[in-house]
Amino acid sequence: MPAAAPLLRVAGLQKSYNSPVLADFNFDLQPGEVHALVGSNGAGKSTFARILSGLTPPDGGQLLLNGRPYAPPSKRDAEQAGVILVLQELNVIGTLTVAENIFLNRLPHHAGWIRSGELNQAARRALSRVGLAELDPTLPAGRLGVAHQQLIELAGALSRNCKLLILDEPTAALTDPEIARLFENIRGLQAEGVGVIYVSHRMDEIKRIANRITVMRDGRHVATHQADRATPDELVREMVGHDLPERKAARSRNAGEPALSVRNLRAGDRVRDVSFEVRSGEILGIAGLIGSGRTETLRAIFGADPKQSGEILVNGRTVTIQSPVDAVRSGIGLVPEDRKQHGLLLPQTIRVNTTLATLRRHSRPGGWLDAAAETATATGFRDRLQLRCSSVEQIAGELSGGNQQKVVIARWLARDCSVLLFDEPTRGIDVAAKDLVYQLLQALADEGKAIVMVSSELTELMALSDRILVMSAGRIAAEFSPAQWTQEKITQAAFSGHLEIPASPQ
Repeated sequence: MPAAAPLLRVAGLQKSYNSPVLADFNFDLQPGEVHALVGSNGAGKSTFARILSGLTPPDGGQLLLNGRPYAPPSKRDAEQAGVILVLQELNVIGTLTVAENIFLNRLPHHAGWIRSGELNQAARRALSRVGLAELDPTLPAGRLGVAHQQLIELAGALSRNCKLLILDEPTAALTDPEIARLFENIRGLQAEGVGVIYVSHRMDEIKRIANRITVMRDGRHVATHQADRATPDELVREMVGHDLPERKAARSRNAGEPALSVRNLRAGDRVRDVSFEVRSGEILGIAGLIGSGRTETLRAIFGADPKQSGEILVNGRTVTIQSPVDAVRSGIGLVPEDRKQHGLLLPQTIRVNTTLATLRRHSRPGGWLDAAAETATATGFRDRLQLRCSSVEQIAGELSGGNQQKVVIARWLARDCSVLLFDEPTRGIDVAAKDLVYQLLQALADEGKAIVMVSSELTELMALSDRILVMSAGRIAAEFSPAQWTQEKITQAAFSGHLEIPASPQ
């Protein structure tokens, strides 16, 4: 980058809670630069982003924006200064429409009345920038999945007069076409002189979009690199403080009998006559675009969403699942896409969240919970999953995203379910935690568990799966074995339900 005056300069930034989260942290950002920020979960990345956006006050240090002291007392003040944050943990208000979420606090009005026509027209323009031109801006945002909500937040950010854009894991729920559209928008902002702080765990994306990369560890600045000169191994070593152990290659597994069979499942417009089976000891991957029905299929199987028709069999026996309670009793566990909203009791402790599905097992005669037994179970899984926490009595809402994900996984490991549904299991977690999840999935399959895994990362699916199903427009569009699949074939199948393909000659 040219030696211009920095758009943002950070010197000696400090923030502590029970322990230091940021310690003498230094950082700078040039106009028109994409500066990636990487680090393990708990390194301080999100706290730094929250300080810049006025959500969290610092304890010390200096911030300069365009050469002037910068200390926003609120998010609104930061936005008025041109600093826009899109968090990994979504802030969409489900009861408001898509348009209202995009232009929240900026609603066009006259004499106190919202100008709905003008609002919806502006929302359509904003949505088209992120590839959602066909989305109805009058829909309640709560009816949409996580991926659509992520794009709505991006549309809102791009519609503002932005000087500094902070993106915290912006592609965590997006598929390759949506990521390509996002990168086009980022490059357009760069051309306008907007600076972008890009927080991500995805090394391949960072190398594609970033000019520089700064590594954080334990709240401190470790190193800053030119993106084209840094290697993934070097960055990982700096993030975790040592080399990761080499992960064993997935070995061929001998799958057993069908553990989960789904026949002609229908659930609204997103799940249309879906049928498949997964055997014990098998990892079945599910790919597809945003809105293809992947998440909705898992939720319908688990009883989190109502189904109109269809049959579900567990270990060859038909089961009636009308609620998650029925699914758990049938031996099915779900790690949901949105861990904060659907996976955790955030105000409760790690101990409570870990043992939530095994209360009877941790109860004394008479129904009283045995806190010592709960603590022993939670502590065991804390050690097994390398959970970073002060103790199992720490509140789940205080943990980083990756450690929260480990708590959700621990709950189903404690339950010892025979069928495990994982929806984006590595969304928003660092490379070390991701490697641990990969090893865990393979170990569970080796133990005979049947695993269904939805992921937006095709490389992840191809590395772990024994078979891959591709969903498109609510239906199973294709099935591939390892010898058959390629990224091109999977992507083509994912689009097939949205294309008008003439019927084959009879």
